[in-house]
Amino acid sequence: MDTSTDTLTDSPTGSVTDRVTDCVREPPTAAETRHLVIEPSILYFGTPVVLLTTENDDGSANLAPISSAWALGQVVVLGLGADGQTAHNLGAGPGPRRELVISLPAPDQWPAVERLAPLTGRDPVPASKPPACRFEPDKFGASGFTPTPSHLVGPPRVAECPLQLEAYADRVQPDVSGRFLIVEAVVRKVHAAPDIVVPGTDHVDPAAWSPLIYNFRHYFGLGPERGHTYRSETAAMTGTTAGVPEPAPR
Repeated sequence: MDTSTDTLTDSPTGSVTDRVTDCVREPPTAAETRHLVIEPSILYFGTPVVLLTTENDDGSANLAPISSAWALGQVVVLGLGADGQTAHNLGAGPGPRRELVISLPAPDQWPAVERLAPLTGRDPVPASKPPACRFEPDKFGASGFTPTPSHLVGPPRVAECPLQLEAYADRVQPDVSGRFLIVEAVVRKVHAAPDIVVPGTDHVDPAAWSPLIYNFRHYFGLGPERGHTYRSETAAMTGTTAGVPEPAPR
């Protein structure tokens, strides 16, 4: 925003507090009156589930599902509970322990993901974990997923997942609350199932690929495509032509 046009900085009279108070006392618009003010216990408003593979102290692999992951170019930002085994492994310091694999399951793989949900690689189980959480050293076996060797990093990939990202956690730091870790992982190699790749290209076909979405603690896939951004590189390749409709008259 250009602060020269900001009402709070451009008004010549009255204190900032007075002006904020005046703004708050403005009568609500019609759109605002259609909303409820709520205090949800969670804010998982619909993000992809990813499975993180990291290396334990004894060299074995830990496998954990998380729902806080998003990409910035070739960097994937991850949010982890600070007391979990994944946070312990990635927080061990620079070197091989910072290597990880980010595997993305498909929607129909949600039962295997859910089998992982109540498990932890921490022994004893941290007090911050839910009451039903239990220690499990062999998470691949418990979930039914299969480990397969990676090319550039030590931890294995999840063989059944259509997308697998080998990565290195370049930055690991606590969040503002101290309850979580924020990890910035640089992707080094991408593995994709052939049926989700546009033939003859390095592009993932968005019509063929659907991530598993964690939506307020429920699992979903993607629905039919509604359109695409103007920056799409695959729309012409896959025959997608849906443009942005004109706004409805007011």
